[in-house]
This record gives sequence, C-alpha cells and structure tokens, in this order.
Amino acid sequence: MTDLTPHSTSEQTAGIHDAEINDLFSAAGTLAKGIEGFRPRQSQTDMARAVADAIQSRSTLLAEAGTGTGKTFAYLVPALLWGGKVIISTGTKNLQDQLFLRDIPIVRQAMNAPVTVALLKGRANYLCHFHLERTQQNGRLTSRDDVGYLRDISRFIKTTSSGDKAELSRVPENALIWNLVTSTRDNCLGAECTYYQDCFVMKARKEAQQADVVVVNHHLFFADVALKDTGVAELLPTANTVIFDEAHQLPDTATLFFGDTVSTSQVMELCRDVLAEGLTHARDGADWGTVVSTVEKAARDLRLTFPSEGTRLALEQIAQSSPFFPALEHLKSMLKQLAEVLSSQAERAETIEQCRVRTIELNAQLEAWNHVGLVDEHAAKVLWVEAFSQALQLHQTPLSIAPIFSKQREGPPRAWIFTSATLAVKNDFSHYTDQLGLSDEPAKSWPSPFDYANQALLYVPGHLPPPNSPGYTDAVVDAALPVIEAAGGRAFVLCTTLRAVKRVAERLREIFEQKKYNWPLLVQGELGRTELLSQFRASGNAVLVGSQSFWEGVDVRGDALSVVIIDKLPFAPPDDPVLAARIAEMEKRGLNGFMNHQLPEAIINLKQGAGRLIRDENDRGVLMICDSRLISKPYGRRIWQSLPPFKRTREIGTVQQFLSGSPISSETEA
Repeated sequence: MTDLTPHSTSEQTAGIHDAEINDLFSAAGTLAKGIEGFRPRQSQTDMARAVADAIQSRSTLLAEAGTGTGKTFAYLVPALLWGGKVIISTGTKNLQDQLFLRDIPIVRQAMNAPVTVALLKGRANYLCHFHLERTQQNGRLTSRDDVGYLRDISRFIKTTSSGDKAELSRVPENALIWNLVTSTRDNCLGAECTYYQDCFVMKARKEAQQADVVVVNHHLFFADVALKDTGVAELLPTANTVIFDEAHQLPDTATLFFGDTVSTSQVMELCRDVLAEGLTHARDGADWGTVVSTVEKAARDLRLTFPSEGTRLALEQIAQSSPFFPALEHLKSMLKQLAEVLSSQAERAETIEQCRVRTIELNAQLEAWNHVGLVDEHAAKVLWVEAFSQALQLHQTPLSIAPIFSKQREGPPRAWIFTSATLAVKNDFSHYTDQLGLSDEPAKSWPSPFDYANQALLYVPGHLPPPNSPGYTDAVVDAALPVIEAAGGRAFVLCTTLRAVKRVAERLREIFEQKKYNWPLLVQGELGRTELLSQFRASGNAVLVGSQSFWEGVDVRGDALSVVIIDKLPFAPPDDPVLAARIAEMEKRGLNGFMNHQLPEAIINLKQGAGRLIRDENDRGVLMICDSRLISKPYGRRIWQSLPPFKRTREIGTVQQFLSGSPISSETEA
C-alpha cells in the first residue's frame, strides 16, 4: 500500500518512486477510490511524475498540459504529499477560490494527507475594522446603494472569521463602498491601529505563515516584489515548492508590478483621507475644504490634458507644447503645499502624520517619473501615460522582466513549477522562457487527451474582407450568423476589442428580434462575468458576446457551448507604448519584432480562446476564426499548426453538416 504521509526533507532526498505516482493515479488507485468520477489519464500521470521529480530535486519545470489533462490534480498530488511548504499561485482570484474551496479539499481528503491549507489575498479583499468604523461615523457615501451595502457589511463583519469580501455576495465586488471599508498600503495604520489584534489582513498572513500549503494569486505574488506589502515575502524563504498555475499570465503580471505607476486616483484618495482626518483631529488647524479642493482640481486638470479616454502615449509622443507638462508641475506644487499644511498639524494625530508621509511619497513618485526620460539606459524602462474616464496613470515599465524575475528566484534551492495549457508555440517554449529568464530550464508538453479530429472542426470562412477594413465587424456577423443558426444559439462570440463587442451585440440583437430567435443574448458589461456565465450555462441556447476576459479561465461543458467564434487574430495594438519600445529594442539586436514577439503572443492568446470549445471528452463543437490572415499570410500555417489537431474546412455546408451531428468527410485543407 502506498505511504501517504508527507515525507520529511531527508526522505525526499531518498527519492520519489514512479511506482508511487502510478499507483495513486491508476484505475484502482487512491484517487479513483476517493474521488467520484476520477478516470486515469496517461498524460496526467506523466505530468505528476515530472512534477514529483522537480520537487524531489528542487529544480524548475515548465509543464504545458493540453485541455483535459487534469493538470490541477497532476501538481496537487505530489505537492501535498512531498512538497514541504508549498506556495500555489493562480492567475485569478476565481481560480484561487476554486483551488482552496474545492480542488485541494478533494485531493487532501482522497489521500488523507495531513496538511494545513491557507488562502491569502491582497489587502483590498479584506474588511478593515478601522475604515469601516470611520465610514460609519462620517457618512460620506457616494450613492443610495452604498447605504444598504454599508448595512450589509456592518452585519457581515460581526459574523465573518476571514473578513474576505468574496463571502458577502450581496455586495457586488466592484461596488464603490469597498474602497471606503478596506485598507491600502498607504492608509493602513499597522501596529498603531486600535484594531490591530483583530485585523483580518494580519490574521490571514499569520495563518499563511503557519500553513503547509498557501494559495495566492499572481498579482499578490508580484506585488510583494514591488511593495513588500502582501505577506509573500515572509513565506518565500520557507517554501520548498512554488507552483504557478495559469503561468502564461506571468509575463504580463510581472511587467505590471516590476514597473511603477502613479495615478491621479491616488491623489484623490489622499485628498479624501486628508479631509476626513483634518476635520476629525485638527478642525481648527486649517481650512481643510479649501486645502483639499485645490489639490483635487490640480489632479482633475492633469487628467483633462488628455480628453480621450483610452489614450496611451509614450513620453516621447507627447508634444512639448502639451498642457500636460505644466499641469504636472502644478500638481506637484500643490502637493508640496499640502505637505506643508499637514506638517504643521501632524503631531495632533498619527493619521495626519500618515497623510503627510503619503503626500511626500506621491510627490516623489511624480518627480521620479518626470525626470527619467523616455528610456533609462540603466533600468531599461519606458515611460508612458494612460487615460481612463476618471484618472490618468503615469507608468514606468521595464522593457525586460527577465533579470528582475531571475533575481527573485535566487536563494536556497527550491522547486519552481510553471504550468498552463498555453506556454509554447508548436512545442517551442523559447518565447515564454526568454521573457522570464528561464531559457536553460527543462520544459515538457503533454497533449490534450481529447479526440479533436472527431470532436471539433476549425472553420475559416472565405471572402471576408481584411480585418482593418471599414465594416469588418458587420462582415463577421454576417458570416457568423449561419453558424449560430446551425447550432441553435449555444455560441461564444469572442472579440478583440470592446468596440467590436458593442457592434456585434447591436447587430445580433436586431437580427434575433427581426427573425424572432428565442436565444438569450448575453453581453459583456451588461452583467458581471460570473452572472453572465451562470445564465449562459442555465439557458442552454444562449449567445454570449465578450472580449478578453472570456478568452480564458472559462469552463462551459456539454451542449450549452457548441460554437466559439473569434473575430480577429489577437495581435496586441501596434500603438501600445510598451510593445513599440520592446520591438524597437529587439530590432536593435537584429531580431524580427513581429516574428519573435507579436506572433508568439497572438498564438498563445488564440490557443486560450480556442481552449474554451472542448472542455470534456463528450463535447463537440466548431471553432470559427474569421480572420483571413490565417490562410492568406505565410505565418498563418504556424498559427493553426499550434492549435489542437482540428479537422479544417472553409465551407459553411460542412459546418452545418457537422453541427447537425452527421459525419463529415476526412480533413478538408483550410
């Protein structure tokens, strides 16, 4: 019988036998006995052996596992049995909750593994006693809904043991009230807080330090590198094993946090807190309303120097005559004046002193951004601005994260596991490994066990105009409609832009009404993502129109989803300042920016979108890619050869025949 007791470090060095893994994952093994519906899959067993070997040798492994491999169990089993202290980092909070609430308990119970598990999220996910009390006292709420939400939160804090806002589903995750009842790194009082002993953030971090397995997410993991404010810093030195699930997201997440961002929204939050603390502790110390309003106006004026929401410009693209530069100088001047006022009153309350420090730090960030230049040769960063509806963000972004991430991985030897369904391009991992500085590390790939040749069809319609043509989105709808009709709804329409989402939804709504189709039309932005997916599954014949957030991390099994329609190949916008700077840097080194960066990125994104279609061994469906470049461009072959081995067609009749359940002839070359 297999010994299911976690091995000590000395026992790990004695070796983890392949026979143990084979026994655990066999048809008569521990998992089959303990987990309803478990079926052995050779690719899952092979991946579990590779993960166990990496844990034993404290080495690095890149593991690409096709849809249906069962990669979660493949890494959980060896991690829970032999991993020692384990950090598991996921791509999203949803997946984090799924691991903690469902997957780990199932595996732990099946194996009777005596390990303790903790969930750790960023501080914005935990209620703050101090800020809730302050909000209850000053009553500065932004909407009528907030009054009811505040009542719900006040009741919730008396019963919750974790303080995790995910447990309070009645209050939407994006409700503005959360900003008033949670803390930030800037406004947390730390050990000076009256409620320090009851603090949910501190409790979560303490539990994480004591647990054998800690579940975090990528944002939390990398925020710690930049901010040292997540609790991961205390965990990493003691960890024997670090596992990144949905690891294809790491380059983007790491880029976000290894850079530096300062925003006018931070200035507005500071002003809100200054007003509250000034009126509470030093009402006679200044005309706080006037002091704050001058800074708020300077922040708003800076935002308005770029009238269009969605503007993204590198520093060198901003004209020297732009009002942006004087507005930035004015905001810095106003922050200096605010710091002087706060200095004169700081001794009256710790919270006023904290606001003074925040003001100085914000001003220092603005000064640093303004004086680096377009690319700092030593730090290799690109400076750029991004305009949102209510805020302007000033970014410093590294051109390469490889040296920073490599430094993060230094220290005592430990296992590093990177796993996803999409890490490679035609079994070539170099694009991914170059980004993270993992070029010399072992990489393995296990194909999906699904029978794509019989379960799925790739359809690329003929006669569509080039993707940059006027009216292209309308042409996509016209081409997609016969496919949606043949499937009786049951479709995802995945768009590369929000503008396309809006236009596709408008057209389909008109057509469905005109033709009296009784298919629910679900559109991103009209409801939350979770609610949209819940309604899609429940209806059985809906059409969902969405953009990037539905390309990955979405699992709809069975007949409810039979068609995935993708409007364009998901190339990043060519005017993206960071992309442009990276391509320019690559071309200086004699590389082709398109072939070496843009194309592999697009292929990995497309693989994620295509992965929504077949989620189960009984699923059948059509993947429709409307972009003619898949056929007309020389690089098109590289794209579709990186996808699972679909049968391919360009004929709508073949699609209709397939969706009717009739057999189709052997592969038609696309």
